[in-house]
Amino acid sequence: MEATSSGKNTKSLILKASMELFSEFGYKAASVRKIASKVGIRESALYNHFTNKEEIFQAVAANLFTTPTSKAQSERSIAERAIEGKKFLYSFIVGYKLMTFDAKNERLFRIVMIELLQNKNIRESFKQEFHNNNIKMLSEAFFVMMQEDLVRSGDPKLMAMEFLSPLFYLRLQVTLMKIDDEPTTALSSQFEKHLDFFWESVAF
Repeated sequence: MEATSSGKNTKSLILKASMELFSEFGYKAASVRKIASKVGIRESALYNHFTNKEEIFQAVAANLFTTPTSKAQSERSIAERAIEGKKFLYSFIVGYKLMTFDAKNERLFRIVMIELLQNKNIRESFKQEFHNNNIKMLSEAFFVMMQEDLVRSGDPKLMAMEFLSPLFYLRLQVTLMKIDDEPTTALSSQFEKHLDFFWESVAF
């Protein structure tokens, strides 16, 4: 694969530049020409990596909905990390919170929310990356915790959904408040409070 002098592959640089341009200008205004120019490559070279702008946006959106915890999945298995119980969930919370309050991620989140209503491919990416993959990972983790007698026995998928859903609501609430220039400081502690409340509800 083509690489730049910095040692990073071109595809990664395209995704990084695209995220910045999408978050700054929105989906429609961030053209392929602008993306190629920001990376420092010809527009024709960009098409060696992506078919069109929509495919780039899908890849950026997929990264947006993939939490740092799920990205680290290859480093340690779910079973290895899940036996840490609340500590494992805390690492998920921290990663999710960082993404929520990151300015570029938050602006891009707004754009993706708009595109979800208009673009079926983005909806499919959202359902796969945010819902299916995260629920699958958390379900596996809760199953391990049940086997280790860390949490009560039950439906691990339902438990995963109960844990994840309030986080998405908090993320949406932060975005809505920022749109109206309202302070979001009070919401910062709600992520950890959710974890404490949830853990007390399911732990032995």
